[in-house]
Order: sequence, then structure tokens, then C-alpha cells
Amino acid sequence: MATFIIRRIIWTIPVILLVIFMTFVMMKQIGGNPFRKTERNVPPAIQANLERKFNLDKPWWQQYAYYVKDVATFDLGPSMSQRTRSVNDIIKDGFPKSLKLGILAFLWAVVLGIPLGVLAALKPNSIFDYFAMFFSTIGFALPSFFVATLLIYYVALKWGLVPTNGWPQGFFQFDDRIILPSFALGLFPMAYFARLVRGSMLETMQQDYVRTARAKGLPYRRVVGLHVLRNSLIPAVTATAPLLGLIITGTFIIEIIFSIPGIGRYFINSVFNRDFSVVMGITVLTSLIIIVANLFVDIMYGILDPRTRDVR
Repeated sequence: MATFIIRRIIWTIPVILLVIFMTFVMMKQIGGNPFRKTERNVPPAIQANLERKFNLDKPWWQQYAYYVKDVATFDLGPSMSQRTRSVNDIIKDGFPKSLKLGILAFLWAVVLGIPLGVLAALKPNSIFDYFAMFFSTIGFALPSFFVATLLIYYVALKWGLVPTNGWPQGFFQFDDRIILPSFALGLFPMAYFARLVRGSMLETMQQDYVRTARAKGLPYRRVVGLHVLRNSLIPAVTATAPLLGLIITGTFIIEIIFSIPGIGRYFINSVFNRDFSVVMGITVLTSLIIIVANLFVDIMYGILDPRTRDVR
């Protein structure tokens, strides 16, 4: 297992380089002047000095090499639009809030989605099964921004049950302001987990080894918990990494709607301001999170199914 993990970590290096290169090329294609704040052009002399300071006067391949070197030393450079702050400062300020929102949304998916799928599979064609499938269909059909709008209008404004103004400052501070944005972001993965676990459990319960275990007289709970549920969770673990990427990118929209001061706000503003360093820094950060999530999925695969540990 240790050798497999080390090999996967090594393989992440070219993936990160490719992500940086693709982001770098796309930002170059946008063009524009990251230093112009108004319609008046920056004087040519000042423009030349700024481009020299940020290495924008160099060929593109040199700019790329400089940036890769900075990323390797965990220095994402200064912000081109916020002159007094660096990209590291912006990420340090906004990322904990986005991470907190993403974790809470993922907890909604795990705590409610998986048990809902298990209950639907254990009681097929029952009222519980119909409710789970109806709920998952709604979760698939409604985008997160539409769900967020409905929650704000009905739950917060019309019924006055939960406030939406502000966001807890501390990472470990929780209050009722986190409920609506985290639920709006977690609804889709919640519905996805429910449907995925239900289908996987129904298929697993038809396998020969499950029928053999039942024929040997093993208690029903032991058969479900040891044989059915453990193998049925493998597809859910597989979907964790792409769902995590979806949640991370989805926080950008939810943060704008609920006015959460996370990295989504900085990312959107940086695209409009042509702040290349902030856009690339946040892109690299989210890519690293998804890569680490994929590594975690591989480790969980080895725990749930020991046969995969020997796969090369």
C-alpha cells in the first residue's frame, strides 16, 4: 500500500504541471491589461515598469517557468489588482471559509444521502423507496443556485426561520447561518449518493455470496453490514473525488448568492480584473484538493476491497 501511495504522489507532479500550463495558456488568451482600473490608459512608462516587475515582459515560456518555480516554493506571488496583498494572503483569508462550506455540504451528502439510499434498498417498492427516489430526482433536477434562491425567499425571508446575513468568522464557529448555503450546495451530492447506494445495494443483494451467507444462517443484519453494505459503498467512494471537485467549484456560485467571503468571490473578481496570479493560484489550489481526494479514494478502495492493493 505504501508503494502504491508513493507512486500516486509522484504521478501528481505532471498532472499539476499540466493544470498550471492549461490555466496559464487560457489566461493569456483572455488578454487585457491587469493594471488598468479605469477607462484611462496607464502611462507607457508606468506600464513598462509594472510589466517588468511582474515578468510580463518576458516570453511566455519564461513566465511559465517562473511561476512553476514559485509554486514549488509555495509562493504564489503578489496580486496584480490588490497591490498590498499577495495571493497567499488572499487564499489564507478566503479558503478556510470555502473549505468550511464544502465540508458542511459534503456532510449533508454523507449523513443523509447514504442512509437514505440504504433504507430505500432494504425496503424496495415501499413508501421509503418512493420518497428516496422522489427526493433524489428533485436533487438532480434543481441546480444549486435555484435551490439557494428558493431557500432564501421562503425559509429566510418569508418564514423567517434562518438568517442569511453574514458567515461565522472562525473555522470552528457554527450557527444557524451555515444551514441554508451548506444544504443548497449539498443537495445534489446528497441525491447522487442516495441513488448510487440504492442501486449498488440492490445489485449486491442479488449476488451469489450474499445468498450463500443467508443460506448458512447468518443474521440478516450481519449479512447487510458485513457483505452488502461494505461492497455497495465502493461505487460511492469512487464518486467522492469528482463530487468533491463539483462541490469546490459549486461554492463559487453559492458564495456569491449568500455573500460568503470565500475564495469564490476573489476568483470571480480576479477574472474580470485580469489578475492572472490570483486566478492561477486558486486554480492550482483547487486542483491539488481534487488530486488529494483521488488519492484518498484509492486508499479507501484498498481498505474496502483488499484485492485492489495488488493491482499495479
